[in-house]
Amino acid sequence: MTDRDTVATYQSVAEQYRQRHADRSGIRELVEQFLDALDDATGGEPGSVVDVGCGPGWESAIFAERGHEVVGVDLTPAFLRLAREEAPAASFARMDMRSLGLATDAVDGLWACASFLHVPRGDAPATLREFRRALRPGGVVCLSVKRGHGEREGDTYDEDGRQFTLYRAEELRELVADAGFEVESASGGKWIRLLARA
Repeated sequence: MTDRDTVATYQSVAEQYRQRHADRSGIRELVEQFLDALDDATGGEPGSVVDVGCGPGWESAIFAERGHEVVGVDLTPAFLRLAREEAPAASFARMDMRSLGLATDAVDGLWACASFLHVPRGDAPATLREFRRALRPGGVVCLSVKRGHGEREGDTYDEDGRQFTLYRAEELRELVADAGFEVESASGGKWIRLLARA
């Protein structure tokens, strides 16, 4: 199981994925928490946001509609195509979150909802340090990952080659803090939703 398998699965099921997850009501509160924290970071002015693992671009569209400058990044070409349709006011780029093509201290917010969990556990600390590098001081990061132990393979689609890294809340808190963030909250049931500041 490799990153290539995860991307290949998403590439083959992109439209099906968009239909399956089109109801975003389950994360509406998290989106608002992130936007409130972003307002704090920018003094209420429009900021710059990177939607990390943007998928079909749902949240990129919301952030752009709120006046923020948005860049959505993903490794799956089919997702980027859908995202450009969903969020025409945002910019998109094919990019690996482990090595963001962004300047240091470049952005006010990083949103990584159901995407960071695809990073292999061994790459997680360096990826979080990369997030910290890209964020301006006081900038905000939001992570949403599945709760659990170890890793698991996808089982939703035919020939599902996706790999998921599962976390316990305290483990994720420690990883994020070790990367130089101040964790503000970490909560949830089946999903851990964490908000932290650079």
